[in-house]
Amino acid sequence: MQIHSVNVGLPRTVEWEGRIVTTGIFKEPVTGPIPLNFVNLQGDRQADLTVHGGPDKAVYAYDLTHYAVWKSEIARSDWTPGLFGENLTTEGLLESEVRIGDLFRAGTALLRAVQPRFPCYKLNVRFDDPGMTRRFAQLGRPGIYFRVVEPGIIAAGDALALTEAAETDVTIQTVNDVVLKQKGDYELVARLASLPHLAESLRAKFSNHVSRQQSQDKLS
Repeated sequence: MQIHSVNVGLPRTVEWEGRIVTTGIFKEPVTGPIPLNFVNLQGDRQADLTVHGGPDKAVYAYDLTHYAVWKSEIARSDWTPGLFGENLTTEGLLESEVRIGDLFRAGTALLRAVQPRFPCYKLNVRFDDPGMTRRFAQLGRPGIYFRVVEPGIIAAGDALALTEAAETDVTIQTVNDVVLKQKGDYELVARLASLPHLAESLRAKFSNHVSRQQSQDKLS
């Protein structure tokens, strides 16, 4: 596994469907070593911090394997890395194999996999396609959000080395399917709620689901 491209971008204002939208989804590849802190790569920012950014969404990775699939789905000439708003375009980093809590060395930084991406309408803006967010969710190739455990320097060509395997078999893909495809029973949701390295917002979501189910069971 390795980093194919490092991509950054600052928020910009664009017109979309008759309104003005500010978004940080437009990313461009950069060369050379790039500093990474606990919430951002140097030169990268998010626009709406209520749903983007923060420690559990510090770095977003999307694999080249997915680009190949999308090329068969969409007639488009520009497939420059960063197109999906990812900070890292990777090679060999797949959601079906990466587990919640897996720790990776990327350059001199340490990154922990904490959740899949659930896209908002800004993906429609990026592709100039009002149906892109829906198609992205249906295809089931969400990419991976990482929490920065140790800041450092990363660059295109750096290896992505698994340095600590998570003590769970729950993958990024599993979480994606539970949320978007409503796959999984009560026991699985309860397991997800107990995962220490799952993104905080998702742990809260699953914990609330478990609590509601327990309350219903008491009433029945």
